[in-house]
Amino acid sequence: MNLFGISSLILSLSSIAFSFLVYRIDRASKVNRAWFFTSISFSVWALGLYGVTSTHDQQVALTWQYILDIAAIFLPALYFIFISELVQYKNNGLRNLAIFSAFAMSVFSVTPYFKQGVIAKYDFFWVNPGEFYVVFLAYYVCYAIITLLILLRELQKNEPGSVIRGQIRNTLLGGLMGYVGGVSNFFPQFFNVYPFGNYLVILFIVFMVYGVLRYKLLSTKVISAQLFSSALVLVFLFNLLSTTTIEQWLINFFMFILVIFFSVLLVNSVNREVKTRQKIEKLAEDLSTANDRLKELDQQKSEFVSLASHQLRGPLTAVKGYASMIIEGDFGNMDEGVKGAIEKMYKSTQDLVVLVNDYLDVSRIEQGRMQYDFTTFDMKDLVAQVVVELKPNIEKANLTLDFDVDTNQKFMINADMGKIKQVIGNFIDNSIKYTPKGAIHVWLSKTNVGNPTQKAKALITISDTGVGIAPEVLPKLFEKFTRAPDASKTNILGTGLGLYVAKKMVEAHHGRVWAESAGQNKGSSFFIELDLAE
Repeated sequence: MNLFGISSLILSLSSIAFSFLVYRIDRASKVNRAWFFTSISFSVWALGLYGVTSTHDQQVALTWQYILDIAAIFLPALYFIFISELVQYKNNGLRNLAIFSAFAMSVFSVTPYFKQGVIAKYDFFWVNPGEFYVVFLAYYVCYAIITLLILLRELQKNEPGSVIRGQIRNTLLGGLMGYVGGVSNFFPQFFNVYPFGNYLVILFIVFMVYGVLRYKLLSTKVISAQLFSSALVLVFLFNLLSTTTIEQWLINFFMFILVIFFSVLLVNSVNREVKTRQKIEKLAEDLSTANDRLKELDQQKSEFVSLASHQLRGPLTAVKGYASMIIEGDFGNMDEGVKGAIEKMYKSTQDLVVLVNDYLDVSRIEQGRMQYDFTTFDMKDLVAQVVVELKPNIEKANLTLDFDVDTNQKFMINADMGKIKQVIGNFIDNSIKYTPKGAIHVWLSKTNVGNPTQKAKALITISDTGVGIAPEVLPKLFEKFTRAPDASKTNILGTGLGLYVAKKMVEAHHGRVWAESAGQNKGSSFFIELDLAE
């Protein structure tokens, strides 16, 4: 038995085993069914080639040659149909023509015009071509060109890195190897050249393993690696057994051991890769499920907070209103003790209203329901108004407040006046709460003025001499529910939502906010930057 016959037998067994494996995995898949019939044809061809090249009986070789020819005729037609299914190439006319031409060529192959028999050549039997044997070559090359052109067109259409592009690329390489090897079998008939290219057909199976199957069939990937490794080992084993000299035996034995070593490495590597990918896919699936559930819970939480906050705001507003009326004497005079209690109730209710409004704002922001009413106004007037409104709180806290601005300039911006007022008031109010003694300084200035590459901006700076901000807190200061570790010592009612809401509101205006501090007990500065109106 020669190496040519041995490789053909291994190809036949590997191909038929893999074809049944693929078909069993997904019998409903048209791609798998098309590959199944293509593999059967390929396996019968390889078996016929083995029979022709391994026998010493001319009549037996001729019988095998008939089988080989019919399988070889159907192989390009079936492969064309498989490629059409893989890339979803819809052309029923060409498919019907492929089957019809294959049947017609099969009938032609048993006539003396196709072959006159077999003759001894290169230490085995080979086909003795008839007068019109060249028709078979033309038929074979024609389908090879059509199939490869379809694959090339689909390869260019699909995005790099996509799954289907990987399948098409590997299928194209496999088809190219198979057709080159197949065409070499015509060499002895026309050019009297040994069909060395037939060994390339081995690579056809390797590339088709990846081209046929979708990547989710990972277990098949392991089995295909085992089949390929086993085929290589068998080839080199038969090569070792057919050695006649001690020098050749030693070389072939070394190659045989080397192939076994690398085959084991290949199978183990693929097996580890498959197990790892299966674990990753399982974790990704679990993570996706958990993420969907978390999104659902977060949505429910936001809806609950919005509903609860909305329902709370009404009663709190009523309590605050009546408390204010009582303090102002609308319901008659009261002694100082009662008035003091009502004032505390009013202050607590006012703080609760602020908290409820913060929760409502967060809910609206997260649900994308926050609405903005943009108008053009002078930022200088708005900051001055906020400073005036908060002056009683500043005086009550025994602090001083300075507001510096160039009164001869206008600071026109296009924004939601109410939202920007809320942000400025939030920052100044924070400075009041976290500054036990000292002063608060507010600046309004312009930046990027005269810079042709950047837009001019209005910059509000609010600095204080308060408790400051620790360096580790600064990077996450504008996140939800973030407060300094000792912030509750100065402001018990803080929730860590005000700065988050302020940041989101300013970002909705395409502006930015940030904070700076030299450290604890060294004061802090907050900045609001917005585009000036053109």
